[in-house]
Amino acid sequence: MDNNVLLTIFIGCTAAAVIIQAGILVALYLSVRKSSTRIEALTSEVRTKAIPMVESANALLTELRPKIETIAENLSQTTTLVRSHVQRLDATVNDIIDRTLDKVEETTEMVHHTVVSPIRQVSGLVQGLSAGLQYFLGRRRNNRAREAMGVPQDELFI
Repeated sequence: MDNNVLLTIFIGCTAAAVIIQAGILVALYLSVRKSSTRIEALTSEVRTKAIPMVESANALLTELRPKIETIAENLSQTTTLVRSHVQRLDATVNDIIDRTLDKVEETTEMVHHTVVSPIRQVSGLVQGLSAGLQYFLGRRRNNRAREAMGVPQDELFI
Protein backbone atom coordinates (compact mmCIF):
# COMPACT_ATOMS: atom_id res chain seq x y z
CA MET A 1 0.00 0.00 0.00
CA ASP A 2 2.71 2.23 0.56
CA ASN A 3 3.69 2.08 -3.04
CA ASN A 4 0.17 2.72 -4.29
CA VAL A 5 -0.31 5.67 -2.01
CA LEU A 6 3.03 7.08 -2.91
CA LEU A 7 2.34 6.52 -6.57
CA THR A 8 -1.01 8.28 -6.29
CA ILE A 9 0.55 11.19 -4.40
CA PHE A 10 3.31 11.40 -7.00
CA ILE A 11 0.81 11.32 -9.89
CA GLY A 12 -1.29 13.99 -8.14
CA CYS A 13 1.77 16.23 -7.64
CA THR A 14 2.81 15.75 -11.24
CA ALA A 15 -0.69 16.59 -12.46
CA ALA A 16 -0.74 19.74 -10.32
CA ALA A 17 2.66 20.77 -11.68
CA VAL A 18 1.53 20.20 -15.26
CA ILE A 19 -1.61 22.28 -14.65
CA ILE A 20 0.46 25.11 -13.11
CA GLN A 21 2.86 24.99 -16.09
CA ALA A 22 -0.05 25.05 -18.50
CA GLY A 23 -1.43 28.10 -16.69
CA ILE A 24 1.94 29.83 -16.87
CA LEU A 25 2.22 29.03 -20.59
CA VAL A 26 -1.28 30.39 -21.23
CA ALA A 27 -0.36 33.58 -19.31
CA LEU A 28 2.89 33.91 -21.32
CA TYR A 29 0.98 33.37 -24.56
CA LEU A 30 -1.52 36.11 -23.67
CA SER A 31 1.28 38.47 -22.58
CA VAL A 32 3.29 37.90 -25.78
CA ARG A 33 0.16 38.34 -27.87
CA LYS A 34 -0.64 41.64 -26.12
CA SER A 35 2.99 42.81 -26.54
CA SER A 36 2.97 41.72 -30.16
CA THR A 37 -0.14 43.83 -30.78
CA ARG A 38 1.53 46.84 -29.19
CA ILE A 39 4.76 46.32 -31.16
CA GLU A 40 2.78 46.01 -34.39
CA ALA A 41 1.02 49.29 -33.60
CA LEU A 42 4.36 50.98 -32.89
CA THR A 43 5.87 49.50 -36.03
CA SER A 44 3.05 50.80 -38.18
CA GLU A 45 3.32 54.21 -36.52
CA VAL A 46 7.08 54.27 -37.16
CA ARG A 47 6.49 53.27 -40.75
CA THR A 48 3.91 55.98 -41.29
CA LYS A 49 5.75 58.81 -39.47
CA ALA A 50 9.45 58.15 -38.99
CA ILE A 51 10.34 56.46 -42.26
CA PRO A 52 9.01 59.32 -44.45
CA MET A 53 10.85 61.80 -42.19
CA VAL A 54 14.10 59.85 -42.52
CA GLU A 55 13.66 59.62 -46.27
CA SER A 56 12.96 63.35 -46.46
CA ALA A 57 16.03 64.14 -44.34
CA ASN A 58 18.16 61.88 -46.51
CA ALA A 59 16.90 63.55 -49.69
CA LEU A 60 17.53 66.98 -48.17
CA LEU A 61 21.07 66.05 -47.13
CA THR A 62 21.74 64.58 -50.55
CA GLU A 63 20.54 67.78 -52.18
CA LEU A 64 22.34 70.15 -49.79
CA ARG A 65 25.67 68.35 -49.55
CA PRO A 66 27.21 69.93 -52.70
CA LYS A 67 25.96 73.34 -51.63
CA ILE A 68 27.42 72.95 -48.12
CA GLU A 69 30.74 71.83 -49.60
CA THR A 70 30.73 74.89 -51.88
CA ILE A 71 29.92 77.16 -48.94
CA ALA A 72 32.74 75.64 -46.87
CA GLU A 73 35.20 76.06 -49.75
CA ASN A 74 34.11 79.67 -50.34
CA LEU A 75 34.43 80.42 -46.64
CA SER A 76 37.94 79.01 -46.62
CA GLN A 77 38.94 81.11 -49.65
CA THR A 78 37.30 84.20 -48.15
CA THR A 79 39.17 83.70 -44.90
CA THR A 80 42.45 83.43 -46.78
CA LEU A 81 41.70 86.59 -48.79
CA VAL A 82 40.64 88.54 -45.71
CA ARG A 83 43.79 87.46 -43.89
CA SER A 84 46.02 88.62 -46.78
CA HIS A 85 44.14 91.93 -47.09
CA VAL A 86 44.44 92.55 -43.35
CA GLN A 87 48.17 91.88 -43.53
CA ARG A 88 48.52 94.31 -46.45
CA LEU A 89 46.40 96.88 -44.62
CA ASP A 90 48.55 96.47 -41.51
CA ALA A 91 51.72 97.01 -43.53
CA THR A 92 50.20 100.06 -45.25
CA VAL A 93 49.01 101.60 -41.98
CA ASN A 94 52.41 101.02 -40.38
CA ASP A 95 54.10 102.65 -43.38
CA ILE A 96 51.74 105.65 -43.23
CA ILE A 97 52.35 106.05 -39.50
CA ASP A 98 56.13 105.86 -39.99
CA ARG A 99 56.02 108.42 -42.80
CA THR A 100 53.76 110.71 -40.78
CA LEU A 101 56.05 110.54 -37.78
CA ASP A 102 59.06 111.26 -40.01
CA LYS A 103 57.26 114.29 -41.49
CA VAL A 104 56.33 115.50 -38.00
CA GLU A 105 59.99 115.21 -36.95
CA GLU A 106 61.17 117.03 -40.07
CA THR A 107 58.56 119.76 -39.55
CA THR A 108 59.52 120.11 -35.89
CA GLU A 109 63.20 120.44 -36.78
CA MET A 110 62.41 122.92 -39.56
CA VAL A 111 60.24 125.03 -37.25
CA HIS A 112 62.96 124.90 -34.62
CA HIS A 113 65.66 126.02 -37.07
CA THR A 114 63.61 128.58 -38.98
CA VAL A 115 61.41 130.03 -36.23
CA VAL A 116 62.56 129.16 -32.71
CA SER A 117 66.31 129.71 -33.20
CA PRO A 118 65.92 133.14 -34.84
CA ILE A 119 63.37 134.12 -32.19
CA ARG A 120 65.84 133.09 -29.48
CA GLN A 121 68.58 135.06 -31.18
CA VAL A 122 66.35 138.09 -31.51
CA SER A 123 65.20 137.62 -27.93
CA GLY A 124 68.82 137.36 -26.75
CA LEU A 125 69.68 140.47 -28.74
CA VAL A 126 66.68 142.33 -27.32
CA GLN A 127 67.56 141.20 -23.81
CA GLY A 128 71.16 142.27 -24.32
CA LEU A 129 70.06 145.67 -25.61
CA SER A 130 67.58 145.94 -22.76
CA ALA A 131 70.24 145.04 -20.22
CA GLY A 132 72.65 147.48 -21.82
CA LEU A 133 70.05 150.24 -21.81
CA GLN A 134 69.10 149.44 -18.25
CA TYR A 135 72.71 149.51 -17.23
CA PHE A 136 73.36 152.70 -19.12
CA LEU A 137 70.22 154.37 -17.85
CA GLY A 138 70.60 152.85 -14.44
CA ARG A 139 74.24 153.96 -14.27
CA ARG A 140 73.29 157.51 -14.88
CA ARG A 141 70.65 157.30 -12.21
CA ASN A 142 72.92 155.37 -9.89
CA ASN A 143 75.83 157.77 -10.57
CA ARG A 144 73.64 160.68 -9.61
CA ALA A 145 72.37 158.83 -6.55
CA ARG A 146 75.91 157.69 -5.60
CA GLU A 147 77.37 161.08 -6.15
CA ALA A 148 74.64 162.42 -3.96
CA MET A 149 75.58 159.83 -1.35
CA GLY A 150 79.29 160.39 -1.82
CA VAL A 151 80.23 156.94 -3.19
CA PRO A 152 83.15 156.98 -5.69
CA GLN A 153 82.57 155.33 -9.07
CA ASP A 154 85.52 152.93 -8.81
CA GLU A 155 83.91 151.05 -5.97
CA LEU A 156 80.97 149.97 -8.12
CA PHE A 157 82.76 146.83 -9.36
CA ILE A 158 84.05 144.46 -6.78
